[in-house]
Amino acid sequence: MNRFAGTIDLPHAWGAPPLRGRLRCVPEDFEVDEDLGFEPDGAGEHVLVRIEKRGANTEWAARALARFASVAPGSVSYAGLKDRHALARQTFSLHLPGRGDPDWSEFKAEGLRVLSASRHGRKLKRGALKGNRFRIVVRDVQGDRDAADRVIDEIARSGVPNYFGEQRFGRDADNIERARLMFNRESPSQVPARPCADFSKKLRVRRHERSILLSAARSQLFNAVLAARIERGDWNRPLQGEVWMLGGSHSIFGPEPLNEALVARHATGDIDLTGPMWGAGELRSAGPVAELESAVAKADADLAGGLARAGLNQQRRALRLRPRELTARWVDEACLELRFYLQSGSYATVVTREICGTDELESSPTSEDTK
Repeated sequence: MNRFAGTIDLPHAWGAPPLRGRLRCVPEDFEVDEDLGFEPDGAGEHVLVRIEKRGANTEWAARALARFASVAPGSVSYAGLKDRHALARQTFSLHLPGRGDPDWSEFKAEGLRVLSASRHGRKLKRGALKGNRFRIVVRDVQGDRDAADRVIDEIARSGVPNYFGEQRFGRDADNIERARLMFNRESPSQVPARPCADFSKKLRVRRHERSILLSAARSQLFNAVLAARIERGDWNRPLQGEVWMLGGSHSIFGPEPLNEALVARHATGDIDLTGPMWGAGELRSAGPVAELESAVAKADADLAGGLARAGLNQQRRALRLRPRELTARWVDEACLELRFYLQSGSYATVVTREICGTDELESSPTSEDTK
């Protein structure tokens, strides 16, 4: 079993964080502005409703919109989850074929406000967004401000490890252990000789929950590979046998013989190194890269084996995350404001953790609690 559980104690790329402070003292300290990357058509069976939510999770907001429009919850969709403990602006789509638009000025729900609504020809699907803009305020900051400036400059040039954030792993990273139990149930020969009394009850998962646990298991193995490469000092240094991803896309190529051209393209951000999103089949990487990835999978054989049996295919994810438009401003001596843009599928907290070790509030354990 790998020694990193969830995001606990994952190594930092640029040394120990030079600052310490408090995140999410109020929702306005963590602003998220969703960027779909397109504008509504202005016509069609769907209505794209852009809302601002404060202290409310995404699924709760979707249900509130469904009730107001008198449609089934399944008629409401969204591109991605947004933090509950935040001030977030995001878009939902409602399927209203043959119906007029509700009077959105009459919509009232705690913590929710409609910003705009427009017709569109297609349903908004999960993952159908370009990225997110963040404004994050860290309060009660202590530490070395000069060192923090150097780390921020390094992040702007070279990026941060593209870890999966704590949202993937649940409270106290318990989704990982639940994934192990689920895989053991699906492979009876691996069930422990003395299972706990409520073992069978814990293992019966619904389809939606199963998807969450599969994602947690995959994320755990990816993070473990990335952590191992950070500790070796080559997470951002190309090796023989790399599989490459084109910057800003999910297109991959390689492995191919390492040469100066590839190294130069990596240095400019045109291409990135990748790590495995575990599944069935052979690793695409080769040489020392494949050796490391195979060793990590062997150390967590229950997760790797369970993912392979689940029928997921081997995929790849970039090891490096490069925040765009990164700025830092001292509001006062003990308050730091960070602004940046991230492409979809990445986590703001993996940027802030390189700059500032934080004391999260007790009320903010994960991004998507039940309201």
